[in-house]
Amino acid sequence: MAIIEFPKDMKWGAATAAYQIEGAAFEGGRGLSIWDTFSHTPGNVVNGDNGDVACDSYHRYEEDIELMKELGIDTYRFSVSWPRIFPEGTGEVNQEGVQYYHNFIDSLLSNGIEPMCTLYHWDLPQALQDKGGWENRETVEAFADYAAFMFKEFSGKIKNWLTINEPWCVSFLSNFIGVHAPGYQDLQLATTISHHLMLAHGKAVSRFRESGVEGGIGYAPNTEWNEPFSDKQEDIDASNRATGWFIEWFFDPIFKGSYPEFMLEWFKQKGVTLKIEEGDMETINQKIDFLGINYYTGSVARYKKDHELFDVEKVDIGYEKTDIGWNIYPEGFYKVLCKIKDQYGDVPIYITENGACYNDGVEDGRVKDTRRIQYLKQHLTSLQRSIESGVNIKGYLTWSLLDNFEWAEGYDKRFGLIHIDFHTLKRTKKDSYYWYKQTVNNGWFDMK
Repeated sequence: MAIIEFPKDMKWGAATAAYQIEGAAFEGGRGLSIWDTFSHTPGNVVNGDNGDVACDSYHRYEEDIELMKELGIDTYRFSVSWPRIFPEGTGEVNQEGVQYYHNFIDSLLSNGIEPMCTLYHWDLPQALQDKGGWENRETVEAFADYAAFMFKEFSGKIKNWLTINEPWCVSFLSNFIGVHAPGYQDLQLATTISHHLMLAHGKAVSRFRESGVEGGIGYAPNTEWNEPFSDKQEDIDASNRATGWFIEWFFDPIFKGSYPEFMLEWFKQKGVTLKIEEGDMETINQKIDFLGINYYTGSVARYKKDHELFDVEKVDIGYEKTDIGWNIYPEGFYKVLCKIKDQYGDVPIYITENGACYNDGVEDGRVKDTRRIQYLKQHLTSLQRSIESGVNIKGYLTWSLLDNFEWAEGYDKRFGLIHIDFHTLKRTKKDSYYWYKQTVNNGWFDMK
């Protein structure tokens, strides 16, 4: 029996995002977001699902916070709905929305739970999308203004801020692959947006420093690991491109002040140019206080000419998969974290998302999601390996507290520790909830 033990001062938590859980899409003065538009467009989301109601956490947050308190977590990562604060993206503030978040955060604090706030988790105000969205540099300025308002408004209540969640998804998944809002398929557009997201992050960090508020700020990129199929240089290079699309492309600008040459050269071969204005890289290349890391999956990869964007083919060598079809690859988690330390130094890291989709239902009042428990054990073991290897891990927040609206997959895919009946909105604690509660309380678990 191997005991996996964690540092006494490590923070434990869970995470969610506004559009996935809040509901109340047309209440409280909230404006439209691109996900309202996208999800209400036929064919974009499984079953025609949308986030109009979701988990109804807008009305039920007190119940959800009670569940968090019982779970014993130290911190809760949530996102603010930008159009709930600025319905048009800029201009007039929606005070009802501001007050909602004050009430919510006050309730977290009174229950001994530290808020970790994500400013942008994909719900861009539709009014800004109508003016070009993230392709338009005016959106970058609008984000900086929104961020500055939030820093001032919630000074003293929120200590840990994340600027942008998963910029790869916001840019390439949403504007090149096209399966998320706004649903475009244009590599040049997506690459331009990726730069503007980095710039928006940098401007928000500047505004945070100028505000003088107490706390720290970072961002939360999603990561994957691609292990070379062989030691052939072409396989190594292909794997580096596949991983670099997630890591170097979104890390180098912040930590090194430049985009990675091997990626720039590849995009150039695809006819993509990156328009960088004077001062952009200096704005992006600012010290952050911590880094959020989201990790779910990885693969083995090899070179294959003209295959997809990077001449790289993913090879399924018999991985077990979660119910969303993602490889279970905990070794990749360890390798990602060690790579970050090796390339970018001793930056403090919070795992801001890690979890698994398993669609187990309620039977006799219980959800027996043993596969999720096993997934968490495997990945927490990789996390502990990274700590032993010198990676500066400050906390672990699992995805997700609740089953929720899983973007283009609608309500068919379940990531929560708590089961939601999306007809009645009843909350049922899963077996994984109780396992995680015990692990949080003990600070260790055994791998039996």
